[in-house]
Amino acid sequence: MKVVSERMRSFVVGFVFVLLLLIDCTAMLQTKETFNQQREEMVVQQIAGRDVTDKRVLEAMTKVPRHLFVFPGEERYAYEDRPLPIGHGQTISQPYIVALMTEVARINKEDVVLEIGTGSGYQAAVLSVLASQVYSIEYIEALGREARERLKSLGYNNVEVKIGDGYEGWPEHQPFDAILVTAAIDHIPQRLIDQLKPGGRLVIPLGGELENQVLRVVEKDSRGVISHQDIIPVRFVPFLGEHVKSR
Repeated sequence: MKVVSERMRSFVVGFVFVLLLLIDCTAMLQTKETFNQQREEMVVQQIAGRDVTDKRVLEAMTKVPRHLFVFPGEERYAYEDRPLPIGHGQTISQPYIVALMTEVARINKEDVVLEIGTGSGYQAAVLSVLASQVYSIEYIEALGREARERLKSLGYNNVEVKIGDGYEGWPEHQPFDAILVTAAIDHIPQRLIDQLKPGGRLVIPLGGELENQVLRVVEKDSRGVISHQDIIPVRFVPFLGEHVKSR
């Protein structure tokens, strides 16, 4: 009787383990489906429903799982059209702004892109779907290291992250077809313009932390002549770097 009892106990334990595993897998599948649905709704309602029309940008926004780039516990807010804190006084930009900046940068699949301000890595992931290579610079070391590991683990292998001062750009990989700056500054760093390829575009939020900010697109034509266009008012965290300390 003792042997039978032990067998029955092992059977029950095994059965409960398998049942819990099945429940967990089902919950994971349901969660994944929920996030996929929320992401599709985000693109339709918040992005395509406004003024972003580039099909490649819309597809990239549909592919990249924003909930994997936010703080644990914040996933339920991932597909709302608002920025979210990611620590160190920084934020992940709202989806519409990410899509808009990507669209006005006019990224082609052969392009080499520079991003200033890696943050959680979300914008870099979106760019990586569209471009040949993405170089991203993060001033805050902890954020940069986390973003590098996150992007690598998720398979965004055409993104390289460096810890450094984005004000200097990344001269080793210039010229760039496009440069996106994801923090606000009250002037345009000349080094970034110098590293922009003729025909390239620089997208940057202009304005101080306590000032009105505007999203500006700077374009360098084939002769090196610079022109610009202001797109919409925006609100970004301030640009960090050694230039701030020296002013």
